[in-house]
Amino acid sequence: MKLAHLCLPATLDTLKIVQRDEPDVRPGLVKVRWRASTLNFHDYAVVTGRLPSADGRIPLSDGAGEVVAVGDGVTQWQVGDRVISVFFPNWHEGNPTIARTLTMTGDSTDGCATQYSLVPPSALTAMPPHLGFAEAAALPCAALTAWRALVVECAIKPGDRVLVQGSGGMSLFALQFAAIAGAEIFATSSSPEKLERMRALGAHHLVDYRRDSRWGDTVRRLAGEGVDHVVDVGGASTLAQSLKATRVGANIVMVGVLGGLEAPLQIGRLIARQPRLLPIAVGSREMQLQMCRSIALDGLRPVLDRSFALSELAEAFRYQESGRHFGKIVIDLDAG
Repeated sequence: MKLAHLCLPATLDTLKIVQRDEPDVRPGLVKVRWRASTLNFHDYAVVTGRLPSADGRIPLSDGAGEVVAVGDGVTQWQVGDRVISVFFPNWHEGNPTIARTLTMTGDSTDGCATQYSLVPPSALTAMPPHLGFAEAAALPCAALTAWRALVVECAIKPGDRVLVQGSGGMSLFALQFAAIAGAEIFATSSSPEKLERMRALGAHHLVDYRRDSRWGDTVRRLAGEGVDHVVDVGGASTLAQSLKATRVGANIVMVGVLGGLEAPLQIGRLIARQPRLLPIAVGSREMQLQMCRSIALDGLRPVLDRSFALSELAEAFRYQESGRHFGKIVIDLDAG
């Protein structure tokens, strides 16, 4: 089988594609043939050394594939079942804890940049049946983060006003979930073309943040008193504007650090707006099960961009670096 692994110090130039023997199934474990993966910023941080990982680590948190063997004692999966990975394999349900979130797929344990792997049965959930492998591979990190942000934490309801930022995979899932919920959606991007594509997905109000440096004030004006929920992806580069966009008592769910790790905030504005600032990291297996049931019922289809072979993994990350993508970048593990 082919797989990718890190060589420390981790860089895109030292990311290696190698061949190994397929693992033999062991008691209590499931052998999965991964068919597709997708890229997240978290994966990029791992393969470029921004997040520490182990020498030889197999990256990529997202995977979709099929069960090809089950070990003795495994009863919940059968050969042929179509499955997706779980970002936090030890966070099954309930609230996050250090013990539940310490292990992350493709980070502190091996991920899905491989054609076969052995995983615990609880580190998988079933694919929504209407999706193909590439579409399903977009769900474990980006979709679940958006689902937790809006559905679990914000309890979004029809008529709510939601601000989504940019056209990465998580932001587009947030847009799609907000549209299904009947929300009024405000979307930002630096690309007029991408903004029009976001309109086609259900966005009602479009703001070009490159042309409008005070886009937070613009969103607040368009929304009347401000939006009810913000899914903030930029951290240092967006949080101040996100705060300006909100109504008093709104939710600002912080899901990313694309713009940096430290953000100066005006304490007076925080006190005046009284927002609920909520940093989150993906979600539990239970949340993923709920999300997949909803996706199956609604018939939602993830937005996919380009597809790369596993042998082109470094090139795929460089494409991610460029910011030209709209939606999820796919790694075709059948292509080798």
